Order: sequence, then C-alpha cells, then structure tokens
Amino acid sequence: MILELLGFLRLSFIDIVDIVVVAFALYVVFRWLRGSSAVYIFVAILMLVLVRVLAVALNMKLLSTLMDTVIDVGAIALIVIFQPEIRQFLGRIGRSTWLSRSEQNFLGRLFGVETSELAKDDLREICAACKQMADSKTGALMVILHTNDLQDIIDNGDRIDADIRERLIENIFYKNSPLHDGAMIIGGGRIIAARCTLPITVKGNIPARYGMRHKSAVAISEQSDADVIVVSEQRGEISFVRDGVIRPIANIAELAACLAPQKSGKEE
Repeated sequence: MILELLGFLRLSFIDIVDIVVVAFALYVVFRWLRGSSAVYIFVAILMLVLVRVLAVALNMKLLSTLMDTVIDVGAIALIVIFQPEIRQFLGRIGRSTWLSRSEQNFLGRLFGVETSELAKDDLREICAACKQMADSKTGALMVILHTNDLQDIIDNGDRIDADIRERLIENIFYKNSPLHDGAMIIGGGRIIAARCTLPITVKGNIPARYGMRHKSAVAISEQSDADVIVVSEQRGEISFVRDGVIRPIANIAELAACLAPQKSGKEE
C-alpha cells in the first residue's frame, strides 16, 4: 500500500515477466560464481543497483546522479578486471549443456570451425599410457582439443609436433624429464606441445584431495571445449574432466568411453 502511494510499484503482466526473467538471470550468474571470490563482488554490485533503483523511485536526484556515475565507471572497470571470467561465462553459454557434443561439432562445421577428434589408434595409445602412468604413480596432465585451438596455451609451452605414442607420452611425463612439469596438448592426431602452463580455477568447492593438476584441468575445461585427463602422482588415480566437472575413472575402458567421439545426439 505504501509503495503504491509513492508510485513505486504498479505491476502489469509484462512487469511480472520482466521480474521473473531478471531473477532467473541473476540466479544463473550467482550459481556460476558460487564458490569463488567474485560472488562477493556480484553481491556488492546488486546492492549498488538496488540503491540506485530506490534513489530514482524516491526522486533523490543527487544520489541518483552519483550512483549513475559509480555504476557507469564501475562497469568499465569490471569488464577490464574480470575479462577472463566474462570470456569464460560467454564461452559456457556458447557450449550450452542442452547441446550434445555431436550437435556442437555440427554447428562448428556449419560455421567453418574445424573439429579435432581422436582416432581409434590414438585413443588406444593414450589409454595405454595412462594405465602405465597410473600404475607407476607418474603424474600427468593431458588436454585433448576439439574446436578451440588454445593457441595462447600452446605458445607458452614447448612445441613437440609428434605422433601420439604411448612410450613418448610416458617419457615426457617421466619425473626426471625436462618436459614433465606442465600440460601436454593433443589435437589433430598429434602431440602438439608439452610443458604448457594452464590457468588455475578460482572455485573453492573442489575437494581437498585434488591438487593443482586437477584445478588446472577444471579451469581449462571451463574456458574451452577441451577434455582433460589427469593422472594423480600421489594416488595413481585417473580423472577425466569436461566442462569443469571431475569424473574419477575406474578403469581404462571407462576412460576410452569418455574420450570416444560422440556419434549419437545424446551426451554420455
């Protein structure tokens, strides 16, 4: 009643739809940021926007002008500061979960984007190497490319450009090898590079048993459509990471199924 007297709240059907859409958008953003330090900044922004809305509704001209200036300048600052996170968010929208991997590949071909998939022989070599490294507790981090070429990641490592071979993978990740520290990039039927530095996720909800390799795997799989294989040096366990989700692998057959190209319209 008081709000109606102030002229603040006169709702039509379109207003209700508008509120629902905005609430859903805020929920999606909050869910994406949950577990990271950015969620506090997001809450602070919502508070500033709420203050501005109240100032406009109550016709507080000086406060409204001040808040407009703060929001305008702050928007530019946020774009600069959170450029990686914004790119990651937009990338995840582009790789929406309601599209299967085969549908994403079709869209990629439609727009002229090449898709890299593992051949059966390459898949067999990778799985055999992972089994041997898991048995010997040799740590490894392998990024399997699809449509995103990750050229900036490749450039910060050492070029290999070699056939995918079990022994070569094992030798690269051998603990005394100069190339073992970092990630291996695989794509187009080749080992493209090794000793590549990956970003680290800012998520705080990753179990403590996972180390830096897993956090790097989560980050790169969130920022691209690449799949990642992690072999734990401490436990000798294999993990498969896609879209920021870590999946423990029980055996090599399960790993092969995860890496196999998706031929059906449904994701595993």
